[in-house]
Amino acid sequence: MEKRRLGRTGHESTVVTFGSYSIGELTQKYADDVIQLCLDHEVNHIDIAPGYSNAMERIAPWMPDLQKKMFLGSKTPMRTRDEAWRNIEDIMKRMKVETFDLFQLHSVIDLETLDLVMSPDGALQALIEMKEQGLTKWLGITGHGPTVPKTHLEAIKRFDFDTIMFPVNATMYSNTEYRNEAEKLISICHSKDIGIQAIKMIARGGWGDSVPDLGTWYDPHRDQKSIDNALWWQLSQSIHTAPSCGEPSLLPMVLDAAERYRGLSLDQQENIVTSQVPHKTEPKLAII
Repeated sequence: MEKRRLGRTGHESTVVTFGSYSIGELTQKYADDVIQLCLDHEVNHIDIAPGYSNAMERIAPWMPDLQKKMFLGSKTPMRTRDEAWRNIEDIMKRMKVETFDLFQLHSVIDLETLDLVMSPDGALQALIEMKEQGLTKWLGITGHGPTVPKTHLEAIKRFDFDTIMFPVNATMYSNTEYRNEAEKLISICHSKDIGIQAIKMIARGGWGDSVPDLGTWYDPHRDQKSIDNALWWQLSQSIHTAPSCGEPSLLPMVLDAAERYRGLSLDQQENIVTSQVPHKTEPKLAII
């Protein structure tokens, strides 16, 4: 699988990261199979968060050996310094780890939240203290939704984050406003050598009022050809790595597509964008 340098972190991340959301609701045995599948495909970067159900408990038996093989990125959804520190300590206990490669502010999607986490007593202060204490090497910020590119543009003006994580996919790029803001954010991140993690790799729309039949909170592409198109389009953008989808049954197709990845021409990319037909809109992903 291709590797790309994750900005100033210097880590050569596989283009697909193990998105551990996919194992949060699984038994340990099934989770073990998914983790081993990622290792078999030589995935070398993991994304995990405390809100991913039991993902941390499923990962814990693999630590610390897994940490020797994978760049470990985690995050906190807390908004104040003290809450974040309690959350960080809980994460370390749940995962049985003492340090991280990357620690991030989770789901900062609007300026109101950004103001809160970056206030003198905000969660960012806890992350700065983590780095000062040697508990993490790098600091990042994540988010998803229509306003996140603008929010993260402001975030990297206010603080020198090492990485960002936000949605980049062909269906969302049908929204011209979102696309313009996302491309601006990507360009500025490259100028600052900030690592770019692109989420929602195979989103094709929302669930609407239908009952979800898969574990992703968006309606995903499901067949190999569609997944190839979605992932190859995403990896043809100037991003560094893409956390895998939240549905374990689709992961083998995602990993297969990643290993066969070939860059697409601009015309091919545009054809994929214009061919997207969401079954249902998803305003939370700017899919309209």
